[in-house]
Amino acid sequence: MSTRLEGSTLHIASTLLAMIHQFHKNGIMEENDVIKGLAALAQPLRLQVFRALVVVGESGLTPGAIQEGLGTPPATLSFHLKELVNAGLVTQERASRNLIYRANYARMNGLLSYLTNNCCQGAACAVERKIAPCC
Repeated sequence: MSTRLEGSTLHIASTLLAMIHQFHKNGIMEENDVIKGLAALAQPLRLQVFRALVVVGESGLTPGAIQEGLGTPPATLSFHLKELVNAGLVTQERASRNLIYRANYARMNGLLSYLTNNCCQGAACAVERKIAPCC
């Protein structure tokens, strides 16, 4: 009996591992990453910064440009940019003496996919999408 139970437990564990692998393979974010992303966007200034970076696209923005556009003190902006980078929603690149911040569209789309995965139990949603998918 215990051998049968051990075999059953092994089967369940391997099935769970296969499901986890399938989630990663399909680009579905893990729950902890989703929570970090949503927590980072749950602050008004970080949401404004992220939206500004999404709007400008792949060219990104320097902290000075973001500061000028939002009227935010440098230390405050630096703190919020760090939080967005830590959540994976924003990337940072050094270009000469400047830092360039860009929205991480793959992470943003992963977050949206996680939230809408299996929407309406797999049936077509009643709400018609009027916006094109992003990047």
